Amino acid sequence: MRFKWAGAITICAMAEAAFAVETITVNVIGIDDENRGAVTSAIERSSLAFRSLEDPFESDADLFGAAVTDYARILGGLYGEGFYGPSVSILVDGREAADIDPFSPPTTIETITINVTAGPRFGFGTLDVAPRPAARQGTRLVDGFTSGRQARSGLIARAANAAVGEWRDEGHAKATVADQRITADHRDARLDVQIALAPGPQLRFGTVALGGDTGVSDRRVRQIMGFPEGEVYSPEALREAVNRLRRSGVFRTVSVREADQPNPDGTLDYAVTLIEEKPRRFGADVEYSTVDGLSVGAFWLHRNLFGGAERLRIDGRVQNLGGDEAGLVDRGGEDYELNLRLTRPGTFGPDNDLFTFASLESIDDPDYKEDSFRFGVGVTRYFSPDLTGELAIGLRFSDVTDAFGERTFRHVVFPGRLEWDRRDDPGNATEGFFIAADATPYIGIDGSQSGTVAELDLRSYYGFGPNDTTVLAGRVHLGSVVGSDLDATPPEFLFFSGGGGTVRGQKYQSLGIEQANGETSGGRSFLGLSGEVRQLISGSIGAVLFADAGYIGADSYIDGDARFHAGAGAGVRFGTPIGPIRVDLATPVSEFGDRFSRVELYIGVGQAF
Repeated sequence: MRFKWAGAITICAMAEAAFAVETITVNVIGIDDENRGAVTSAIERSSLAFRSLEDPFESDADLFGAAVTDYARILGGLYGEGFYGPSVSILVDGREAADIDPFSPPTTIETITINVTAGPRFGFGTLDVAPRPAARQGTRLVDGFTSGRQARSGLIARAANAAVGEWRDEGHAKATVADQRITADHRDARLDVQIALAPGPQLRFGTVALGGDTGVSDRRVRQIMGFPEGEVYSPEALREAVNRLRRSGVFRTVSVREADQPNPDGTLDYAVTLIEEKPRRFGADVEYSTVDGLSVGAFWLHRNLFGGAERLRIDGRVQNLGGDEAGLVDRGGEDYELNLRLTRPGTFGPDNDLFTFASLESIDDPDYKEDSFRFGVGVTRYFSPDLTGELAIGLRFSDVTDAFGERTFRHVVFPGRLEWDRRDDPGNATEGFFIAADATPYIGIDGSQSGTVAELDLRSYYGFGPNDTTVLAGRVHLGSVVGSDLDATPPEFLFFSGGGGTVRGQKYQSLGIEQANGETSGGRSFLGLSGEVRQLISGSIGAVLFADAGYIGADSYIDGDARFHAGAGAGVRFGTPIGPIRVDLATPVSEFGDRFSRVELYIGVGQAF
């Protein structure tokens, strides 16, 4: 059923706008309620004049030019919603914009009226996209590109691109659209589409020529890239080769150009142009909380250290700067950390990085002091852009003073990590998930016990509302030590809870295992739970409500004897180019920690998790 009535939307410009227009009115004529919203939205998105109320032009002459341009833009927007018989009238102070002499534009504009008669909404009729690979016959090209569905113009382009992509996935690198015919049947409001494809021959990868401004040797570039010369063409294989170069961190620009014509032997050559990043880079960060104290860190990075795309990174950090002088109760003294890592990409295969590492730490926490040194060698494996793994072997030495007295540990360690990151933005995720599994088996030397410390970090994000303005974020963090006794495990391998990384509002590492002598040690098991509701309020300003809980157990698993504490609070987020600035206030909400007894402040960059 079609309704013969019109509606209007009027927005008034602010008096202090940069031009004189007072009102811009949109009239949508002859449209039913079911389709009215789509038509109105299409006009608002397409019209430059309408959008100028939020982003004003510098002059009315520019506004007039936008109004003239809007005819084609509005038609395109309506085609995108399936309306192929519209009429559009744009009146500038009562005169049709298209009839005004462009060489004598109006000097002032008070009103613009956009009248749109949308006509019926078209549906897809006969759809013929051919030829298609045998394996894809009968399958849907694009959701919505089906006879009887709304004939949105964008679906046609998407279907054509998808059809070409099918042939390229089969090795036909030069597949293209040979012809395209689109017929609008206005009597039946139907759109027929015929797309003829030219697959071309199946091709193989030929040679790759390297050029550009780089100090990395051609031999190493080819090792890192892993170009699949001689293999059947695959767009995925080409993307992987290019991504390996970008992943190395050495090149600022990686440009790939495909030869216009294949070679007589059925191969296709490529040219890669590389521009190298600046060889050195350094940075710093500062984070503060009333519980964890002031943390200052810095790093220095050297790219292409030996001419083979090697990366040397040195990180240093000081935590709890100022210590007791800053009034930080039960926080211990200052902690120092220095890390060195040298990485050589494309070693033992293009998807492997060889690395060596060394670290020196001095930890002065409320319940233990530990000076440790470790070094070793390992390999990083890139299974996919989202999935990476690491395995290493090294030696670890530490001297400890804690609840069990003064001790020395010597271990051969085998740290490993598997990380699966499907977040849309690691620093400010609105959807996706993150899974990280860490395990470090250790073999004791000179009387030290052997065992394994393992952790599992699970995070999930769900955004909803317009543009995901509301985000629910959750985290589950598990840890366990097996094999070595509690009093024979290095404190660094044991688990504490409390502070910004675990339970906000509770004192830093305040939850552990009480020993018979009245002192506290870490536990052999840990369970952490965190939940946040993140709400974008306006522009780059957001608010957060959160709650955290932590459990610590003396055994290798959490049981009924595990100790528990919790915290909750609220915060604000200020969006910046480097990520959201985080400011949180939290308080204890469990009996442990004296419920509601204090409020702690946390400031940092990026979301809490």
